[in-house]
This record gives sequence, C-alpha cells and structure tokens, in this order.
Amino acid sequence: RPDKFNTPPALLDNLKMALAPGFTHKAVFDWASADLAPGCIVTSDGLSCFAGVTDAGCQHRAIVADGRKPKELPEFNWINTVLGNLKTSLGGAYHAFDFAKYGTRYLGAFVYRFNRRFNLEALPLRLFVAAATTGPRPARWLRQAEESF
Repeated sequence: RPDKFNTPPALLDNLKMALAPGFTHKAVFDWASADLAPGCIVTSDGLSCFAGVTDAGCQHRAIVADGRKPKELPEFNWINTVLGNLKTSLGGAYHAFDFAKYGTRYLGAFVYRFNRRFNLEALPLRLFVAAATTGPRPARWLRQAEESF
C-alpha cells in the first residue's frame, strides 16, 4: 500500500484510542500504564504532561514545535491525517451528539473501521457474524463502556 508520509508499517496497521480526563501528568500516566507496553517509544509535541509516559516505564521523544504548527512537522503527518479523518467522520455521522455520554462508542467505531480499512469487504460479514452469535444482553451490559469511564 502506498504511504506518502513514509510512516513505519507498524504505525499504519493499528490504532488504539482512549478517552482521557485531561492533559495532566496523572491522566497521561494512567493512560500509559493501562494502554502502552513498557519500553515503547512515545512521540509527542513536548507538552509537559507527557512526562507521565516516562514514569509509566516508556520512552518519550519530545518534538517541540517552537512556534511552528505541528502540521508543518513531518513527524506528525500520520497522526494529523488520522485526527482529520476522525473529525470528518464524527462531523459527518453525528451532527449533534453528546460526546460525554457516547464518545467512547464513537471512538470505538472509528478505530474498528480504521483497523480494518485494508479489508473493507469483510466488514459486513464480520458484523453479521457478531450479531448472529451474540445473545441478548441487558441494558446495563450495553452501557458498561460509558459507565466505566
């Protein structure tokens, strides 16, 4: 597959998004502890809260913009493209939505499609199989994702 940003293949294959309560040292530390493998390399724009990833056992590579916009830095091309696609996807599908209540589901749906974007013809069949093999669930089970955050 062509990659106009020369992004390493591992970065193109999968995406994991998680809601965080804010850009604080504790929030980034909690996120990194739960979602990142120890020793992985995290690249950020140098925001001070990302020191939390080093406290969680990861390496941190800060790229400070120094007055430039992150979109002008080639290191951020891939993530800016993903975030632009996310914004377009949410804006087009959910014109007026309660992100605080349903944000986890919206992000989950986007990540599901993103991670399967090279095999789109299989999506309807996978959805059908999941719907056919999942039994009835109570409302509290369906709302677990919103309540867990």
